[in-house]
Amino acid sequence: MKIKRALISVSDKTGVEELAAGLIEQGVALISSGGTARLLARAGIPVTPVSEITGFPEMLDGRVKTLHPKIHGGILADRRKPQHLSQLKEHGISPIDLVVCNLYPFSQTVSREDVTEDDAVEQIDIGGPAMVRAAAKNYRSVAVAVNPERYTEILSEMRSRAGALSDETRSRLAAEAFSHTASYDMAVSRWLTRDQVVPARVFMDLDLQSELRYGENPHQVGAFYAEGDPGWRQLSGKELSYTNILDFDAAWRLACEFDDPAVAIIKHTNPCGVAIAPNIQEAYVRAVECDPRSAFGGIVAINREVDGATAKRITELVAVTDIVIAPRFTKEALSVFNQKKNLRTIEAVPFTGRIDTRSAAGGVLVQALDTGTARREEMVIAGKVQPTDEDWDDLLFAWQVVKHVKSNGVVFASDLQAVGVGAGQMSRVEAVELAARRAGDKAKGSVLATDGFFPFRDGVDAAVEAGARAIIHPGGSVRDQEVIAAADEHQIPMILTGRRHFRH
Repeated sequence: MKIKRALISVSDKTGVEELAAGLIEQGVALISSGGTARLLARAGIPVTPVSEITGFPEMLDGRVKTLHPKIHGGILADRRKPQHLSQLKEHGISPIDLVVCNLYPFSQTVSREDVTEDDAVEQIDIGGPAMVRAAAKNYRSVAVAVNPERYTEILSEMRSRAGALSDETRSRLAAEAFSHTASYDMAVSRWLTRDQVVPARVFMDLDLQSELRYGENPHQVGAFYAEGDPGWRQLSGKELSYTNILDFDAAWRLACEFDDPAVAIIKHTNPCGVAIAPNIQEAYVRAVECDPRSAFGGIVAINREVDGATAKRITELVAVTDIVIAPRFTKEALSVFNQKKNLRTIEAVPFTGRIDTRSAAGGVLVQALDTGTARREEMVIAGKVQPTDEDWDDLLFAWQVVKHVKSNGVVFASDLQAVGVGAGQMSRVEAVELAARRAGDKAKGSVLATDGFFPFRDGVDAAVEAGARAIIHPGGSVRDQEVIAAADEHQIPMILTGRRHFRH
C-alpha cells in the first residue's frame, strides 16, 4: 500500500523538516498539529492543520488536539476489511497511512531540580500515545515512526518501493512504537511512586548499551543494559566484560564515599586497598601499600581528576591495572594510559542511586541503597576507654570502607589507610585473622572495623593480638557485654554504631 497521507506531530523535532520535505517529494499529503505544524509551515512545507480535518480547534491548553474520530478512524481502519473502508467513506474520513509521533519530554522535565508538580503533569502526553498505539496496532495497514533515526530509512525504502513500506518494516516500526509508549508510561508511573521505597509494582525500562565480551566466564553470553545514560563512558582500552563492570561499579561506589581525595582498588568486588590523602597520587601509593600483590590486575577508582603524573605512577607501581575510573582525565593522563593496550579508562559522574536490585529465587530482590556516612554523634562508646580524636578519624574511615566489603568483612586501618582486609568469611573471627595476616606488622597500632557484631569475644582477642588499638562494630549480640568486657580487659576503646553493613 502506497503512503498517500501522513500525520506528523512530534515533541523531538530532530530531522522532521527533512522527513516532511522527503514525503512531499513523493506526493504524500501532510497533516500536523501544534508546534510541529507551525515549524513545517515556517519552513515552507505544505501542511494541513489537524483542526481543519476535525472541524474543532485545539482545546484545553492543547490537551485535546488529535482525539477525534476523523483522526483515529483514519488511523485504525483495517484496509483489508471492506466494511472498514465503507464506514470511512460513509463518515467522510480519509485514511492516514503514516503516523510520525514521539511523546512529550516527561523524563527530562521531571529530572529538573526546579520542576513543579504542575510542570510534570502537563508533560503527561495523552493524544500522542493514543495515536502511536493506534497506528502500531494497525501496522498491517499503517506505518508508525517514533524514532528520528528511522526517518532516513523510511524515505529510502519508500523511494525504492514506489512510496510503500514492506510488511516487515511496518512490523518492526510497530514494535519500536510499543516500546516507546511502554517506556513513557513506566516513567510516569515511577514518578508518581517516587516516594515509595517499595511500590506495588517495579518497572525496569532498560536499553541495550553494549554486548559484552562474555559473562562471568568465557562460555557465558553477557550484555549490559541501562535506563538512559548510565553515568559513565569508556574512553579507551579493550571492550569490557561482565565482571569488569561489576568490579568498577564496586570500586566507584567506594571511592565516592569520601569528600577528600581518595583511591580505592578492587579485586572481585572487594577492596584490597583504600586510602585518603592530600592528593590522589599519594592516596594511590598508600592504597597500593595495603595489598600490593592483590593490586595486580585490579580496578582503580579515583574521586578526583587524574593527571599525567598520577597516571605515570599507576603504570609504574603496579605491572597490570585493568581499569582506572575517575570523574575526569587530563590529555597527558590518557596519553600515558593509552600506552597500555589492555588498560581501560572510564569517565564517570559521582555515584547516585536509590535502590539496589538483584535477581534471585525466580524474581528480583529490591532494597534501598546502603547510603549515608557514619555519624559520630549517633554512636556509643561502649567500654571504659575513651577514643582519641585520632582514633575517631581512623574508626570512621574504617567503618566507611567495611561497608563495601563482602560479609563477613573486617578492615584494619591506620592513618586513613586500609592496611588489611578480610572479606567473605563464614566466621567473623576468621575474617579478623585473615585481615590480620594480610596486614602483617601494619596491623600494630591500627583500628578495626567489622560489618556485623562480634558473636563471641574471640574476634576481639584476635584483633588485639594482631595489634588493634580500637574497634568499631554494630553491636547487638546477646554477648555484647562479654565482648565489651574483653575490650576493657585489653584497655582499648570500643564503639557501637547500632547499624550493620552486611553485603552479600
